[in-house]
Amino acid sequence: MPHYHFAFCSCFSSMAASQPSPVIPRIAASDFVARKFDYLVVGGGTAGLVVAARLSEDSTLTVGVLEAGPAGLGERTIEIPGLYGETLGTDYDWQFETVPQPGLAGRKLPWPRGKVLGGTSAINFMTWNRASREDYDAWEQLGNPGWNWDHLLPFFKRPEAFHEPTDAKCGQENKLFYDPDSLGRSGPIQVSYANEYSACHSLWHDTLHSLGVETNKAHLNGSNVGAWTNLGAVDPRSCTRSYSTSAYYLPNASRPNLFLLTDSLVERTELENQSGGWIATGVHFQHGGHAYHATATKEVILCAGSVQSPQLLELSGIGNPDILSQAGISVKFPNPNVGENLQEHIMLATIFEVDPTLSNPDDLKHDNAAAAAANKLFTESKSGPLSILPNAVCYLPFSHVVPKDVQQSSQSRAASFSHLDKQEKQIRLQRFDPAARLGQIEYMFDLGNWNPFFPSDVLGGKKYATCLQMLQYPYSRGSIHIPPGSPSSAADKPRIDPKYYEGPHGELDLDVMTHCAMFADKIAKTKPLANITRGRVFPPAEVTSFEAMREWVVNTTITDWHPVGTCAMGGHRGMEGGVVDKRLRVYGVRGLRVVDASIMPLQISGHLQATVYAIAEKGAAMILEDARREP
Repeated sequence: MPHYHFAFCSCFSSMAASQPSPVIPRIAASDFVARKFDYLVVGGGTAGLVVAARLSEDSTLTVGVLEAGPAGLGERTIEIPGLYGETLGTDYDWQFETVPQPGLAGRKLPWPRGKVLGGTSAINFMTWNRASREDYDAWEQLGNPGWNWDHLLPFFKRPEAFHEPTDAKCGQENKLFYDPDSLGRSGPIQVSYANEYSACHSLWHDTLHSLGVETNKAHLNGSNVGAWTNLGAVDPRSCTRSYSTSAYYLPNASRPNLFLLTDSLVERTELENQSGGWIATGVHFQHGGHAYHATATKEVILCAGSVQSPQLLELSGIGNPDILSQAGISVKFPNPNVGENLQEHIMLATIFEVDPTLSNPDDLKHDNAAAAAANKLFTESKSGPLSILPNAVCYLPFSHVVPKDVQQSSQSRAASFSHLDKQEKQIRLQRFDPAARLGQIEYMFDLGNWNPFFPSDVLGGKKYATCLQMLQYPYSRGSIHIPPGSPSSAADKPRIDPKYYEGPHGELDLDVMTHCAMFADKIAKTKPLANITRGRVFPPAEVTSFEAMREWVVNTTITDWHPVGTCAMGGHRGMEGGVVDKRLRVYGVRGLRVVDASIMPLQISGHLQATVYAIAEKGAAMILEDARREP
């Protein structure tokens, strides 16, 4: 299995002296557990640090955070934008992988997740976007009042500190359009357009225009359909990653009511039976080879993400009795939905040979002199290749990509699926409507080889570009559960089974993705982008038939690292349909919530980062509201 590697030469992490790092207040594990916490936050990641920061704004509340990974402060591979991908497969990554996938010819896929303070916001590719209004409205239609676009918009804006572009020429050349009223200006996450772009970016919009795709000048304002230039979670003043650690934790680390313990693996939530019902009273965790128990008088809040929040619920005795018994876990509250409903974006990477004279990020992987020059440029002026992110984005409805007869056939096939709830089925069918203006497939294009299955011809002097294709509304649905064995522990990696392309619903995803892969050819063969491309090299040029392309899709599909739904809001169906209620409280247990991407009942069309911040902001606000209602 090739390892994913989208970034530059790893020598950057050791070149040039790093600047002094902020200091995290140190606390011994024994002192941490001696504290009387009102709230314990499990997971110091994207959502967890938001929740902790907002709760600790109330000086009467004492908040503790337990993070399994190290602090990672001052780590250049985290902070420098152009080094995106360098942390994958390192100690900052949980290094999860799926079980063998029959729909992918038996392959396993790596599933990177951040094991470091800041979580996946510390290792992702900094993409900052939102899904369309209809995606969030669908959550409310499933019976979750308050979870729609209009209610979420203030929480989308709350984290944002948007920096307007200052270079008018750069803005004109690279189509830096935005609606200023839809963006926040005073939040902790620094959001900006890049100051520099790769050589192909200026061709992107005109190429899509030639294919009948308009530029979306307000892509954060309720519709992401069309071509646009992406924003990044990057502080333009220092040209460094802006993430939950730098934005939410470090500015508040000195608060006397906020305590953080890193390198602490939570094993389970402590549940007590009081007056015939279960209540969360604390957590058990490992730190430095020793076992500890911390208590919470109000709530335990799981912010461990779509992989580990369901894992922790099951390890605590909440879940499917059959799965728990096989893992040697005593059942405290049965809920067969824990760990189910897994939905994940599916991705392909088509490779094209390009003009060899173009400056290309692949050069920096293999040319030490080029790498040193790029590092010097970034160190001295925060510019050059290490400041560049992939920013050419396009979201399209199926009607623009899939032939009309295929779309009609796909809609008929989807209508026959019996595994979906009636209301969810209706929502999904609406997404297949030929008139739907939804971003059902995402395309991104940039220089460099991003496909782990295609070896670059370095000696031949060839250079490449990649067109990514990501399915946004997959029918494939899987699960994440603790593995069998007695007893299972938090150190055992969960059993991740997305069921890519499995069953009749998975077959539908496969057919759609095959057509989407064929459309990537049209993009690269359309001028002005065609002026720099020299032909498709992966899949090989001889792969022209639908059947041959379909086989290539099976053998090269990878994950887009956007898992959701494993602790979903139950909506109208309550516990029959999910794990948490509309206020993110775990069914059947008092004092226990989940606040992260796992609560999303349906997948969205968009990268998850901004949405997870919004979920965390809204979740923290609800927790504070509920606390103030208490007698």
